[in-house]
Amino acid sequence: MGSALREWLEKPNSERGVHLAADDGGWEYRDYGDLASAARRTAAALIEEGVRPGDVVCMILPTDFTCIETYYAVWAAGATVCLITPPLFQDGDDYVAHVAAILRQASPALVIASKDLSEYAARAMAEAGVEGRPWRPRQAADEAEVQPAGELALLQFTSGSSGAPRGVMVTWANLEANSELIARTAGYEDGDVVATWLPLYHDMGLIGTFITPIARQGMLRLMRPDHFIRDPARWIRCFAEAAHTAAPPFAYAYCARRVKPEQLEGLDLSGWKMALIGAEPIDPHALEVFAQLVEPYGFSRTMFKPAYGMAETTLLVTMDSEPRPPLAVRPDPDSLSFGEPVRILEQHRLGPELLGAKAGWVVGCGAPESDVPVAIVDDEGRELGEGLLGEIVVGGPSACPGYYAGAEAKSTRFMDGKVYTGDAGFFHEGQLFVLGRMGDSIKVRGRSVYVEDIEAKIAEVSGLGKGRIAAVAVPDAGRKGVALFAETQDESWADDVREMLRRRLGDDVELTIIVGTGLIHRTSSGKPRRRYMWERLRAGKMDGARVL
Repeated sequence: MGSALREWLEKPNSERGVHLAADDGGWEYRDYGDLASAARRTAAALIEEGVRPGDVVCMILPTDFTCIETYYAVWAAGATVCLITPPLFQDGDDYVAHVAAILRQASPALVIASKDLSEYAARAMAEAGVEGRPWRPRQAADEAEVQPAGELALLQFTSGSSGAPRGVMVTWANLEANSELIARTAGYEDGDVVATWLPLYHDMGLIGTFITPIARQGMLRLMRPDHFIRDPARWIRCFAEAAHTAAPPFAYAYCARRVKPEQLEGLDLSGWKMALIGAEPIDPHALEVFAQLVEPYGFSRTMFKPAYGMAETTLLVTMDSEPRPPLAVRPDPDSLSFGEPVRILEQHRLGPELLGAKAGWVVGCGAPESDVPVAIVDDEGRELGEGLLGEIVVGGPSACPGYYAGAEAKSTRFMDGKVYTGDAGFFHEGQLFVLGRMGDSIKVRGRSVYVEDIEAKIAEVSGLGKGRIAAVAVPDAGRKGVALFAETQDESWADDVREMLRRRLGDDVELTIIVGTGLIHRTSSGKPRRRYMWERLRAGKMDGARVL
């Protein structure tokens, strides 16, 4: 297996390759011939080190050419890749504990780390009881033959929102099927250029904008996330030639805030085919402010492709592949009850009337493809019709077989070849609308209220902005509770928020407000680790937190 995704290592196209963003604003280029040769020499060094087909190899490397070569070297050696995020903003001890938790589960044959990260890797290995020292990437004198592959292509670790990392087993068959689905629904054509800044350890960046274009030997413009944060206009300028990208909704809103029209002068973006949006609930406001920034340069709202996916289904589940502006709806919060019809209060295609449409709005993520069946089911697992709210269940060849080493999640389950996602959603006008994690909701008068919705409302009322607050649904001895973590020392907004939540959720909901700095812990994909934060607070492990 894995032939389609590894084939280029034996038949590289030296006319194409990867442009890697350099720190000085320029780009470095290597063609696929050079990359394949370096990958196969690194594979020879891995085989000398004792790596065999089917082994798990963990990698902690920054996004650079060494990372690309080493990634494909592990595949050329027939082994399973497990990418671990480099430290972002965690303190060293937290980071080491996170890596150790992954290593304990993955039981890797080898841990690869760059020079700068090998100290962290060594500490995590010791903590996890993994023998040996981190291996620094190196190349042998000769190129190895591409070895037969084991069953698993990837171990994709998802810390989910609940904390303990779990490795999703992604088989070669899963990965080939999903990469094919992505290319087909994105309208990818031979020679298309893809531009991305997404981190490679996260499924959307790794599978959507790295593995898929490289397998087809397309041109790739690869930036690191910090390049994007420092200069978001650099990413937009790529689309003078690039046709495809993917990013979470916050990235589009960030560009609209940070990029000045004069930075885009003279750009022609009319060749841009698709800007996929996924990885978190999509508010139409984020898309509209971006559309208004780039519309004068040839961007059309039909280029937006809202999508839904998760690591447990390899990646993509649905994407709106029709050439039309995204559809946004505002469901009546009082109608959000499992198994019941969702009442739509208003709906619009993306356009100026959706400016300011944040809390309470949901964007459609397209209709399922025939090879990835999607159903909405009630609590008993019975399939529900169009317009009824329930749990999203995904089947087909992209549905992964389960978590590695018997790990289990609180809300996502694998049964009969299907993934029960733990996400709530409904179909409307044939499209899938996703409301959010079921575990991240509270029942109020028999209906589900999603904490993402509550957060959006709190962000508006408090003026704090979305990134600085996280709400957690808290079971509270027969009562319903919400804990609100706010990264601020100011508490002047607290009474207004309490009043708003009382109106929204009723008098019987217990609200705990926690303020301080460094309170919000996030997963590698940026989602708040809600239950984990609550557990830390209760255990008295949240330094500097004040409960109001």
